[in-house]
Amino acid sequence: MMNDKQLELQQANRPSIPTAAYILTLCVGVIGSNSLVLGPIAPEVAQTLHASIAQVMFASSAFGLGTAASALLLAHHIDRLGAYQALKLSLLVLLVGLLLSALSSNIAVLIFAQLVVGLASGIALPSIYSMAISVAPMGSESKTLSIVLTGWTLSMIAGVSLSVVISEQLGWRAVYGAITILSMFAWYVLNRMRISDSPISHSTPPPISVLHLKGIKSLLICCWAFMAAFYGMYGILGDYLHHGLKLPIIANSLIALFYGVGFGAAVLLDGLRSRVSTKKLLPITLVVIALVYLVVSLSGKSLGMIYTILFVLGVANHFAVNLLITRLTAIKPDKKGSIMGLYSAVTYFGVFTGTSIFGLAYSQYGFAFAALVAMAFTLFSALACCKGFYKAQCTRSSIFAKQRH
Repeated sequence: MMNDKQLELQQANRPSIPTAAYILTLCVGVIGSNSLVLGPIAPEVAQTLHASIAQVMFASSAFGLGTAASALLLAHHIDRLGAYQALKLSLLVLLVGLLLSALSSNIAVLIFAQLVVGLASGIALPSIYSMAISVAPMGSESKTLSIVLTGWTLSMIAGVSLSVVISEQLGWRAVYGAITILSMFAWYVLNRMRISDSPISHSTPPPISVLHLKGIKSLLICCWAFMAAFYGMYGILGDYLHHGLKLPIIANSLIALFYGVGFGAAVLLDGLRSRVSTKKLLPITLVVIALVYLVVSLSGKSLGMIYTILFVLGVANHFAVNLLITRLTAIKPDKKGSIMGLYSAVTYFGVFTGTSIFGLAYSQYGFAFAALVAMAFTLFSALACCKGFYKAQCTRSSIFAKQRH
């Protein structure tokens, strides 16, 4: 057993998390607040703009499509500009889109505004994830990334939960006004930081060029199906609570609160990743998420059960996102900007397809059926992940066999 002095020495030798990681957490919080807030306030937005819920959710789809297109077509410039500069520029464009969202006079303007926000987010998110890995002390990459990912917790607990309250008291336009102010603050703080960039002099190929890397396709398919399931269910949950369970809009604030607390609480379980192989833990986590959706389908009429399930889903999703990013960046560390661009593109293509498919499934067949579709998507995600792992194992086995002969 270690004595107190040895324990203190071990703790002193642990590399500290840099301040830049917490600034990146704030940036994720801003983007996450926008990407997650529309679902809970959708009924009020629809009423104000004289639109249907499906039309309002198309604004979420436009955000996802814009993010995917930007990440796919423009993210390769991150390595050339440097992630720090790319993030600052994208936050300025984000400001314009958020302000336009707050001032939207009809649903078409809101859809266009969210498309602009999506285009900015497609550069901002891969820049943030690339910076998180770059600024992390040696050996603390996963821990640093885990802290940055809690920005989603910040957006859900503070951003989305408070936004529902603001929407109830001041209207939904005030929500986008508040997020605009928060994004201005994030840009100001980031601009005052002195973060060293490592831009490269030559132009890099677009993110799609890294598709040839071994193991990346199966992980991206895994990512798409997993994200489509989550964002699809999240998008319809607010309307289900309001119209299906006849609850006031204010009840929707607890959707983000319980999910966000679970997402943040997953940080306390960081030690599990060091004891279990990342390649084994990811499919296990996805199967757990699939089972959660099954429980949602069977017990969706119980509000207490829904909130409990959201907490568990938050814990599991944190693990899944962290494991996905860790595995993807490990494939080719010197091309992490392009890889993260591709990851963001696939993620938000999942947002686009998920909000579209699940909106139709929910309107035609109900909430329970949509939850079963989410379970099917997540199981497919786990199978895709396992397929990639199996192929990698077979490749290594064949190499060793040739060496022996």
